[in-house]
Amino acid sequence: MCRHLAYVGRPVRLGEFLTDPPHSLVVQSYRPRRQDHGLFNADGFGVGWYVADEPGPARHRGGGPAWSDETLAELARVISAPALLAAVRSATPGTAPGTTAAAPFRAGRWLFSHNGALDGWPGTAAGLAAGLPPERLLALEARTDAALLWAATLDRLEAGATPGQALTDVVGAALAGGGGGRLNLLLTDGCTIAATRHGASLSWRRLAGGVVVASEPYDDGPDWSDVPDHHLLVADPDGVRVTPF
Repeated sequence: MCRHLAYVGRPVRLGEFLTDPPHSLVVQSYRPRRQDHGLFNADGFGVGWYVADEPGPARHRGGGPAWSDETLAELARVISAPALLAAVRSATPGTAPGTTAAAPFRAGRWLFSHNGALDGWPGTAAGLAAGLPPERLLALEARTDAALLWAATLDRLEAGATPGQALTDVVGAALAGGGGGRLNLLLTDGCTIAATRHGASLSWRRLAGGVVVASEPYDDGPDWSDVPDHHLLVADPDGVRVTPF
């Protein structure tokens, strides 16, 4: 099923999302509270973060449980960043294991994650793959539904689509091809966050000088807002817009 989150705004320490809160992303890897499919997210993890004067985000991923990775804990303790995207993975049956299958996926300034599953994988992937050039399919990092959804998203971004347009178009293409299921997609360029809610939970929260979007709240604060199902969220530090698709 997976859990993921993204943040943009003033620089904050990674641990404020990944390790410190009572229901942090690492805690969600073994005890999620709003996950309807699967009990754990132990099939991989990753975090990408943005660094001043660097053309693209840094990234650390692993193919095992987030709670057992000492490097992740150290990075969360000492690194601050103005934007990040992080995820813990519960693999869709029939997809590839390993580090390359773990989000976030990366290209240029983009980071991407998928929370959910493409039903009927891999048979239902044909419709989504049919619209992509062969070279993009050959460049897939892993044989997974998330990697294919990322390839389709990147194809649309490079064709000029806005982040929100790219995500909603990919969800529509996946559904049109018979690949229903849970299609919560999360995308950032370090300045803006775009996310879809389709079949799984999604929430957002304003922070001092920033905004965070997450599969589920990492604490019990009263200022979390839930995104309705079948909606697109586009957010930056100045505002949040939620619209149906």
